[in-house]
Amino acid sequence: MGIADRKEREKLEMKRLIMEASMRMFLEVGYEKTSIRNIAEKIEYSPATIYLYYKDKDELLYDLQAQAFEQLFETFKEKATGRSPMKKLEQIAKAYVQFGLEKPDLYDLMFIIRSPMKKLEKEDGTDAWDNGDNCFNFLLDIIQQGIDQKLLRFKDKLVAALSIWSMVHGLVSLHVRCRMKVMNMEEDGVINAIDTTIDEYLKMIKI
Repeated sequence: MGIADRKEREKLEMKRLIMEASMRMFLEVGYEKTSIRNIAEKIEYSPATIYLYYKDKDELLYDLQAQAFEQLFETFKEKATGRSPMKKLEQIAKAYVQFGLEKPDLYDLMFIIRSPMKKLEKEDGTDAWDNGDNCFNFLLDIIQQGIDQKLLRFKDKLVAALSIWSMVHGLVSLHVRCRMKVMNMEEDGVINAIDTTIDEYLKMIKI
């Protein structure tokens, strides 16, 4: 292995350490109470070392979220194999829930913790936030297919996307925050109830 290869590997390893430590701290003590200095102490390096990779904690959170959304996007592409838009909607809805239940820490980081979303300036001067664009556009494309084929009750794909997303997000959030304990059911029963809820919801929005 050459010097350049070794340096690149060391750089990637350092970023991994920084990201793992920051994710734990964001979740354990909250975004506002976490600082670059705290993260540096966690990995036993100086703050200057972290600043070589990230200019501030907003940029660090943005990078963490970007990787999480990329994992979710890959899950969507893997699961959405159905021939009809309605089948694909079912598959990605259940894939979304499964992702959230299997990776609650990542889901918390993506959708639940209170934190600023790093803004990007578009060419027209307006702000944008592109983390999650690939996932949301994937959903919009399937919804538009359903509307075009007159399979969905919705006429506006954005309204449809918000409705579907809110439904699955609610299910995941209730579970990862342990609010479904009020149902007094075993875990298998809760998972079956979530699965059935998705099926019944999709029946409601189908023409």
